[in-house]
Amino acid sequence: MSEKHLHIISFDVPYPANYGGVIDVYYKIKALHAAGIKIHLHCFEYGRAEARTLESICEKVHYYKRKMSKALLLNSLPFVAVTRSSEKLVENLLRDNYPVLFEGLHCCFHLNDARLSNRTKIVRSHNIEHDYYYNLESIEKSIFKKIYFGIEAKKLKRFESVYKYASAVIAISPADTKQLSERYENVYHITAFHANENVSIEEGRGNFCLYHGNLEVGENNEAALYLVNEVFSKIKVPLIIAGKKPSTILKNAIANCSNIELKANISTQEIDELIKNAHINVLPTFQATGIKLKLLAALFNGRHCLVNSAMVSNTGLESLCIIKDNAEEMAKEIERLYDEPFDINETQKREGVLLSNFSNKKSAEQLIQLFS
Repeated sequence: MSEKHLHIISFDVPYPANYGGVIDVYYKIKALHAAGIKIHLHCFEYGRAEARTLESICEKVHYYKRKMSKALLLNSLPFVAVTRSSEKLVENLLRDNYPVLFEGLHCCFHLNDARLSNRTKIVRSHNIEHDYYYNLESIEKSIFKKIYFGIEAKKLKRFESVYKYASAVIAISPADTKQLSERYENVYHITAFHANENVSIEEGRGNFCLYHGNLEVGENNEAALYLVNEVFSKIKVPLIIAGKKPSTILKNAIANCSNIELKANISTQEIDELIKNAHINVLPTFQATGIKLKLLAALFNGRHCLVNSAMVSNTGLESLCIIKDNAEEMAKEIERLYDEPFDINETQKREGVLLSNFSNKKSAEQLIQLFS
């Protein structure tokens, strides 16, 4: 069988795989490499170091400085896209005729470049981006960031029409697939790639609940504040909140609650241990877009998983979670679950759903079919 090659354009350096978007990119590369695909990776770099680890699973890794000039805020195209343009990238793509995977709308500046018109071009949609940015606008406290998110959302909504130049668009969730299929042809669903190969749940019980996420992201900050102010301040069950760059507002809220502990800026390995050792992973969200990789991590490795509807709606994971949609119900359920050992038979139920529908190997096979 002849070798198969694929260019992947990533919005960031995808290693270490320690936040949502790059987790999908890194484990996708890893699964494709395991399937024998020769990956030519192109990364936009803006703060994360070059990663030698990527060289072991890629044929070649190229880095391009992201253009972070504030003047580009005035461009008619979204800032997240126009700052990821590079003539050198196009030159590198033109050295061969291999198919190209664009990771997210952020990377689609060159999708409609006439020089690439004869290429197989696939877009991985990580979110309905304009919905995501409108939500960020709605919860943002800073007036300047609020204005930025609102303007960017409008630009992203217009710019999304570039998808019509793609050979295929692969959506990350069933809900996103349905929405994008109403606007474009050749839309497919391939779920998120992730770090988990097997369901591995510790027996016994933990002595704390856990919420984890990148706390610098507005939606995660909002969810953490909700748990502090509306849920755990009303009960005595211990909660650990873990993640990067917590806000001052969140730190102050936690300081007023003796049963809540903040673990800021800890490693991915430490978060993985917390997920395993928690008795309940509590994961509300107020933004029902894409699929939350933190939820997959909790279901593959954690005990009880308590969420709200927005976290699991139209993901295929509903049957594996306990769902409560208001603070009072969530608090009562936490008190009940905290005294209830995790039923190890639930592990088999999770294996049935997760290994069938969220297998990296199967997802890689689906993706390979689209560019072969």
